[in-house]
Amino acid sequence: MKFQAIIFDMDGTLVDSEPVWHEVEVELIESCGYTYLDEIRDVSVGMRVDEFAAILQRHYPKLGDSPAAIEAAITKGMLNLPAGRIKAMPGAEELVRYAAARGIRRAIASSSSQAIIEHFVGLMGWEDLIPQRYSAEYMARGKPAPDIYLHAAQQLGCAPETCLALEDSRFGTMAALAAGMTCYTVPDRSHSNIADFAGINENVYRNLHDVLDKVRRERLFA
Repeated sequence: MKFQAIIFDMDGTLVDSEPVWHEVEVELIESCGYTYLDEIRDVSVGMRVDEFAAILQRHYPKLGDSPAAIEAAITKGMLNLPAGRIKAMPGAEELVRYAAARGIRRAIASSSSQAIIEHFVGLMGWEDLIPQRYSAEYMARGKPAPDIYLHAAQQLGCAPETCLALEDSRFGTMAALAAGMTCYTVPDRSHSNIADFAGINENVYRNLHDVLDKVRRERLFA
């Protein structure tokens, strides 16, 4: 099949930010005297921040008087990180530049807020390479619902089934597949592995270098 567009998740897919999100969450939670339980963290990966903030408030009520306050605290922590803490995932730079050089329609469809998307893309120097960037914060539902992927496809002018989505998380993979897209999952080893996607997605790769090799070898884009 020839694809018309590529839609990137951001955190854990293009940028190695998932461990940093975890650090910011741990600092906030422990500053209020709580212990961050693994089972709480595990449900957050790929989830929209406001939805996760509501979960945090239920379990750790002293974090803030509303989910919005908790979301704001986490967002502030992420935006205040030293620039060097956020790096591209292996193969991301090459894949992004490959798509841009060939004029492949492309976008980011992320659960992060628009402010964080713009901040991270700016740190990577990708503003012109990925000009269309969309946040699930403006959608009725976050991942694993397909809303953000359907929106990105619409903005790119492509039918969902002609889009290739790249993801790292279970929720993100489920969202892309629910949108009717082909999804190549590259698990972020900070929170998951290839076996976690058994029964969810048959297209799972070790890294973005492998994805780019397949794209080139099979000439996947029209």
